Amino acid sequence: MNATMKKFGYPDNCVKEFHQWVVLLRPQQVTLGSLVLICREDATAFSQISPEAFGELPGIIREIEGGVSRAFTYIKINYLMLMMVDPEVHFHIIPRYDSPRTIFQQQFLDHGWPGPPDLKSSNTISTEVTKKLLTHLQEILSAT
Repeated sequence: MNATMKKFGYPDNCVKEFHQWVVLLRPQQVTLGSLVLICREDATAFSQISPEAFGELPGIIREIEGGVSRAFTYIKINYLMLMMVDPEVHFHIIPRYDSPRTIFQQQFLDHGWPGPPDLKSSNTISTEVTKKLLTHLQEILSAT
């Protein structure tokens, strides 16, 4: 486990594991279903990841997009590879919505729509809703 995986709550927030990557529920839900895709390797630049990690990405992306679409019907999806604070290779995956979404009696807003995601404005959710989101995504992504 690298430091970025630990910071984003691995293994507790794990939605799905792959050989070279893990998908975690992002603790701060910028929008409904915000995830983090983290490379298991200690690479700190995208060009440093192994050919195996590169090769696994297309299938993972298809699974994430298909699963999150079935779960929440997003309009667009953004992938942000910032790596300014957390050094290991990872993407913030932010589904985008043109109107509020409600699930588990919780309303979620996309504060940045239609512009870039507003990473400073997360949806505040309870531990209970977080667990329900995690379970929901685990069930949907395990079916793929």
